[in-house]
Amino acid sequence: MIHGARYTEAPRVRGRDLRILAGLLPFLREYRGRVLLALASLALAKLANVGVPLVLKEIIDALDTERATALILPLGLLLGYGALRLSSAMFNELRDSVFARVRYRVMRRISIRVLEHLHALSLRFHLERNTGAISRDIERGTRSVSTLLNYLVFNILPTLFEFILVSAILFGKYPAGFAGAVLVTVGVYVTFTLLITEWRMHYRLRMNSLDSHANSQAIDGLINYETVKYFGNDRFEVSRYDGSLSEWEDAAVKSQTSMSLLNFGQGAIIALGVTVVMVMAGQGVVAGALSLGDLVLVNTMMLQLFMPLGFLGVVYRQIKHTLVDMGQMFDLLERTPEVRDAPDAGELRLAHAPEVRFDRVSFAYQPERPILREVDFAIAPGTKVAVVGPSGAGKSTLARLLFRFYEVGSGAIRVDGRDIAGVTQESLRRAIGIVPQDTVLFNDTIFYNIAYARPEASREEVEQAARLAHIHDFIAGLPQGYDTLVGERGLKLSGGEKQRVAIARVILKNPPILVFDEATSSLDSRSEKAIQTSLAEVAENHTTLVIAHRLSTIVDADTILVMDQGRVVERGTHAGLLAADGIYARLWALQQAESREPRLPPTAAVPEPAER
Repeated sequence: MIHGARYTEAPRVRGRDLRILAGLLPFLREYRGRVLLALASLALAKLANVGVPLVLKEIIDALDTERATALILPLGLLLGYGALRLSSAMFNELRDSVFARVRYRVMRRISIRVLEHLHALSLRFHLERNTGAISRDIERGTRSVSTLLNYLVFNILPTLFEFILVSAILFGKYPAGFAGAVLVTVGVYVTFTLLITEWRMHYRLRMNSLDSHANSQAIDGLINYETVKYFGNDRFEVSRYDGSLSEWEDAAVKSQTSMSLLNFGQGAIIALGVTVVMVMAGQGVVAGALSLGDLVLVNTMMLQLFMPLGFLGVVYRQIKHTLVDMGQMFDLLERTPEVRDAPDAGELRLAHAPEVRFDRVSFAYQPERPILREVDFAIAPGTKVAVVGPSGAGKSTLARLLFRFYEVGSGAIRVDGRDIAGVTQESLRRAIGIVPQDTVLFNDTIFYNIAYARPEASREEVEQAARLAHIHDFIAGLPQGYDTLVGERGLKLSGGEKQRVAIARVILKNPPILVFDEATSSLDSRSEKAIQTSLAEVAENHTTLVIAHRLSTIVDADTILVMDQGRVVERGTHAGLLAADGIYARLWALQQAESREPRLPPTAAVPEPAER
């Protein structure tokens, strides 16, 4: 089992099934009037349905020449028979039409709730998630909501109501043996169905686990298409996918075989029950205690009852399957966000560039591996602070903590004097704009990706942001201009082009706090110098945190922090740090030496990919 073993605990499954059913009730209350009307239509349809064999009995008895002195066409009974048939069909369709709005609204509400909850979950969850498996769980879960409501309203409740009516008629009109035979047959049928279905459920659970696992493998391989091609692992990816599907196939065959056993057992029980009741009715007719109409009535009622009951076995299995599918979706809903707003959290409202202070902040992704150790510094209003240091020093973690993707282990981060743990996440993130090192774009147009920072922005504002980011001329030169699709994760653009789109996006947002996390790392030297000027203009009158690898991009910073092993080990201006002749000075000398190294001759140079 990959991740389905937890479902084998029957008490836990039953408890969760009840929680799932209870969780649907709030969604149904919104349209309780429609629900009641649908249930009323259901009851009327079943009353008409049960009335059909009663009228049929009277028709047959009226036409039984051996019991009547004169043969008279029972026209009224025949018209009543047709009216009941029509009423049954009409109320069934009315029930379906009335309940359609309820069913699809519940699907919509739950889908929205799941997406909202996924967005509310913390960064740690999204870094560890398996996108393919989650998308399949959500797809199956939302589809199962509709299936469950369909079965409850269109199969289970009608069958239960009809069973009560048939039992009442048999108890009222015939010897107790008839109703007793029906009750015993139904009891044995339900017990057999429950026991066998519970036994074979683990096959379905394994199918779901393997289905999600195989789907995630396929999506992961497609998302990393270029990596697959780089290493020529097409066959490896297909083989890996086929391995999971092979296990899924075995589980699916066992599931189908056990279902055939279940279907045969159900058919045998129904056949035996109907035979016993018909023998009893036939004996009653022979003995003169029952009329021919009674025989037809009992037979028709048994057929009307056992036909949906025969389907009820399938319905029960499907409901169990849908509850499993919904359970995986509800597991997502039950995950608690790691970072949550405090009950009394207020809005962070900034009318100017604020001070940002890291007050003795310590943090670790895992307790045994500290990342930051009592980091303490402040960014004065409207100034720029740069952070440099080797990989793994904790530089990018500063930005994640500032955005409150994680809670600090100890200490505090303050914006304009307020601890960010005491303000809403939405207002905090509204006040911060970031140009990340790895820019991921939506599979939409360039215009959409720039305007994403402020969806209500006009086209002129978007184009002005693109000009400041030095990408407007490139976009205007494309055949479709701003309506050019960028592809999955922006793969149709080069790294530098994606970086400039990200810069344009943050320019359009225009927040009081800016974070540049290796913002020019994907640019060539000429583009970098052009954009450095734009970034300097954008950073004016903003509080700016720059995380940099190239020291040449942060020489104008008001303060430069040098981090190593989670601590700030040096701080000062560019000139002051060079004079101190410490870590920063050594990094500067190393990068200057690298920039002066002669280029390889053209014959030995590795060709760069063409600009896309």
